[in-house]
Amino acid sequence: MDAYPWDFVRGLVHSDGCRNTNWTTRIVAGERKRYEDPRYWFTNVSDDIRRLYTDTLDKPGVEWTHCTRAGKEYNISVARRASVALMDAHVGPKH
Repeated sequence: MDAYPWDFVRGLVHSDGCRNTNWTTRIVAGERKRYEDPRYWFTNVSDDIRRLYTDTLDKPGVEWTHCTRAGKEYNISVARRASVALMDAHVGPKH
């Protein structure tokens, strides 16, 4: 992990994560507009694996958040533009 952090992150995202497009709508000047933003998701029930993932993301400054569902923090989201750009540069699409 320390020697090849992006390889580690890439492997985790490609096995238990994804990159998708989050969208929402808002009323702007009386019209409904759709906004789309890319984000990375990582889901794993192991506290240890999630901690290894987030600790590794912290090193290059990737901002992330827990997304709690049904009281469980199994989901990690990377949604800030600069952080998604870093992930895009180093992780890339799943094959």
